[in-house]
Amino acid sequence: MLPLLIKYLQNAEHVLNSKPLETSVSITIKEPQTPKEFEAYYLLRYDILRKPWNQPIGSEKDANEDSSIHIMAFDQHNTVVGVCRLQFNSKTEAQLRFMGVKTNTQGLGIGKQLIIYAEQKAKQRGATKIILQAREIAVEFYKKCDYSIVEKSFLMWDEIQHYLMEKKL
Repeated sequence: MLPLLIKYLQNAEHVLNSKPLETSVSITIKEPQTPKEFEAYYLLRYDILRKPWNQPIGSEKDANEDSSIHIMAFDQHNTVVGVCRLQFNSKTEAQLRFMGVKTNTQGLGIGKQLIIYAEQKAKQRGATKIILQAREIAVEFYKKCDYSIVEKSFLMWDEIQHYLMEKKL
Protein backbone atom coordinates (compact mmCIF):
# COMPACT_ATOMS: atom_id res chain seq x y z
CA MET A 1 0.00 0.00 0.00
CA LEU A 2 1.33 3.41 -0.89
CA PRO A 3 1.95 5.65 2.10
CA LEU A 4 -0.73 8.15 2.84
CA LEU A 5 0.75 11.59 2.09
CA ILE A 6 -0.77 14.43 4.00
CA LYS A 7 0.10 18.05 3.38
CA TYR A 8 -1.34 20.84 5.39
CA LEU A 9 -0.72 24.42 6.36
CA GLN A 10 -1.61 25.42 9.88
CA ASN A 11 -0.90 28.27 12.24
CA ALA A 12 0.83 27.11 15.40
CA GLU A 13 2.10 28.92 18.45
CA HIS A 14 5.85 28.77 18.65
CA VAL A 15 6.89 27.10 21.90
CA LEU A 16 9.98 29.18 22.55
CA ASN A 17 8.85 32.73 21.95
CA SER A 18 5.03 32.38 22.04
CA LYS A 19 4.67 34.14 18.70
CA PRO A 20 2.41 32.63 16.05
CA LEU A 21 4.30 31.05 13.19
CA GLU A 22 3.00 29.81 9.88
CA THR A 23 4.12 26.20 9.72
CA SER A 24 4.00 24.08 6.59
CA VAL A 25 4.65 20.42 7.26
CA SER A 26 4.52 17.55 4.81
CA ILE A 27 3.72 14.30 6.62
CA THR A 28 3.82 10.71 5.37
CA ILE A 29 1.92 8.10 7.37
CA LYS A 30 3.07 4.51 6.84
CA GLU A 31 3.75 1.20 8.49
CA PRO A 32 7.44 0.59 9.22
CA GLN A 33 8.96 -2.07 6.95
CA THR A 34 12.73 -2.07 7.33
CA PRO A 35 14.86 -2.72 10.42
CA LYS A 36 15.97 0.94 10.28
CA GLU A 37 12.34 2.16 10.27
CA PHE A 38 11.45 -0.12 13.19
CA GLU A 39 14.49 1.10 15.11
CA ALA A 40 13.41 4.73 14.62
CA TYR A 41 9.81 3.81 15.50
CA TYR A 42 10.72 2.14 18.81
CA LEU A 43 13.24 4.86 19.68
CA LEU A 44 10.57 7.56 19.39
CA ARG A 45 8.13 5.43 21.41
CA TYR A 46 10.74 5.10 24.13
CA ASP A 47 11.81 8.77 24.06
CA ILE A 48 8.24 10.07 24.39
CA LEU A 49 6.46 7.45 26.47
CA ARG A 50 9.09 5.91 28.75
CA LYS A 51 12.33 7.90 29.06
CA PRO A 52 10.79 10.96 30.81
CA TRP A 53 9.74 8.62 33.65
CA ASN A 54 13.15 6.91 33.86
CA GLN A 55 11.82 3.60 32.54
CA PRO A 56 14.32 1.13 31.10
CA ILE A 57 14.95 0.65 27.40
CA GLY A 58 12.74 -2.24 26.33
CA SER A 59 9.75 -1.02 28.35
CA GLU A 60 8.38 0.54 25.16
CA LYS A 61 7.59 -2.98 23.88
CA ASP A 62 5.27 -5.74 25.02
CA ALA A 63 4.26 -9.27 24.04
CA ASN A 64 1.85 -8.10 21.31
CA GLU A 65 4.37 -6.41 19.00
CA ASP A 66 4.40 -9.16 16.36
CA SER A 67 0.61 -9.37 16.06
CA SER A 68 -0.03 -5.61 15.92
CA ILE A 69 -0.04 -2.97 13.18
CA HIS A 70 2.68 -0.37 13.71
CA ILE A 71 2.11 3.11 12.30
CA MET A 72 4.53 6.00 12.01
CA ALA A 73 4.58 9.56 10.72
CA PHE A 74 7.58 11.01 8.85
CA ASP A 75 8.15 14.68 8.14
CA GLN A 76 9.56 16.11 4.90
CA HIS A 77 13.10 15.45 6.17
CA ASN A 78 12.33 11.74 6.70
CA THR A 79 12.40 12.21 10.48
CA VAL A 80 9.97 10.13 12.53
CA VAL A 81 7.65 12.58 14.30
CA GLY A 82 4.83 10.32 15.49
CA VAL A 83 4.01 6.70 16.25
CA CYS A 84 1.16 4.48 17.36
CA ARG A 85 0.26 0.82 17.44
CA LEU A 86 -3.03 -0.87 16.61
CA GLN A 87 -3.76 -4.21 18.19
CA PHE A 88 -6.85 -6.39 17.96
CA ASN A 89 -8.39 -7.63 21.20
CA SER A 90 -11.15 -9.49 19.31
CA LYS A 91 -12.65 -9.58 15.81
CA THR A 92 -14.69 -6.46 16.55
CA GLU A 93 -12.52 -4.56 19.06
CA ALA A 94 -9.25 -2.85 18.22
CA GLN A 95 -7.04 -0.97 20.66
CA LEU A 96 -4.83 2.03 19.98
CA ARG A 97 -1.65 1.86 22.04
CA PHE A 98 1.74 3.54 22.38
CA MET A 99 0.59 6.77 20.73
CA GLY A 100 3.14 9.57 20.77
CA VAL A 101 4.10 12.66 18.78
CA LYS A 102 7.41 14.52 19.15
CA THR A 103 6.95 17.42 21.52
CA ASN A 104 8.07 20.08 19.04
CA THR A 105 5.54 18.87 16.44
CA GLN A 106 2.49 18.46 18.69
CA GLY A 107 -0.53 20.50 17.70
CA LEU A 108 0.16 20.21 13.96
CA GLY A 109 -2.37 17.45 13.24
CA ILE A 110 0.10 14.56 13.19
CA GLY A 111 -1.65 12.63 15.96
CA LYS A 112 -5.00 13.04 14.25
CA GLN A 113 -3.58 11.66 10.99
CA LEU A 114 -2.12 8.66 12.85
CA ILE A 115 -5.56 7.99 14.34
CA ILE A 116 -7.32 8.32 10.97
CA TYR A 117 -4.92 5.77 9.47
CA ALA A 118 -5.37 3.39 12.45
CA GLU A 119 -9.17 3.69 12.29
CA GLN A 120 -9.14 2.88 8.56
CA LYS A 121 -7.02 -0.21 9.23
CA ALA A 122 -9.32 -1.29 12.07
CA LYS A 123 -12.41 -0.94 9.85
CA GLN A 124 -10.72 -2.92 7.06
CA ARG A 125 -10.20 -5.77 9.52
CA GLY A 126 -13.81 -5.69 10.71
CA ALA A 127 -13.50 -3.81 13.99
CA THR A 128 -16.63 -1.96 15.10
CA LYS A 129 -14.96 -0.02 17.91
CA ILE A 130 -11.56 1.14 19.09
CA ILE A 131 -10.58 1.49 22.71
CA LEU A 132 -7.54 3.18 24.21
CA GLN A 133 -6.04 4.11 27.56
CA ALA A 134 -5.46 7.86 27.44
CA ARG A 135 -3.09 9.69 29.70
CA GLU A 136 -4.92 12.51 31.46
CA ILE A 137 -2.96 15.12 29.49
CA ALA A 138 -4.24 13.60 26.19
CA VAL A 139 -7.94 13.16 27.03
CA GLU A 140 -9.01 16.41 25.33
CA PHE A 141 -7.10 15.48 22.18
CA TYR A 142 -8.92 12.15 21.96
CA LYS A 143 -12.28 13.83 22.64
CA LYS A 144 -11.62 16.05 19.59
CA CYS A 145 -11.18 12.82 17.62
CA ASP A 146 -14.64 11.65 18.80
CA TYR A 147 -13.50 9.28 21.55
CA SER A 148 -15.48 9.28 24.78
CA ILE A 149 -14.45 8.42 28.32
CA VAL A 150 -15.71 5.08 29.58
CA GLU A 151 -14.05 5.24 33.00
CA LYS A 152 -11.07 6.43 35.00
CA SER A 153 -8.86 3.37 34.76
CA PHE A 154 -5.39 3.26 36.33
CA LEU A 155 -2.46 5.27 37.62
CA MET A 156 0.79 4.45 35.83
CA TRP A 157 4.03 4.67 37.82
CA ASP A 158 2.08 6.30 40.67
CA GLU A 159 1.74 9.56 38.73
CA ILE A 160 0.12 9.29 35.28
CA GLN A 161 -3.67 8.96 35.46
CA HIS A 162 -5.23 7.01 32.57
CA TYR A 163 -8.78 6.91 31.24
CA LEU A 164 -10.38 4.13 29.22
CA MET A 165 -11.86 5.74 26.10
CA GLU A 166 -13.69 4.32 23.12
CA LYS A 167 -15.06 5.18 19.72
CA LYS A 168 -17.62 3.31 17.64
CA LEU A 169 -16.46 2.85 14.06
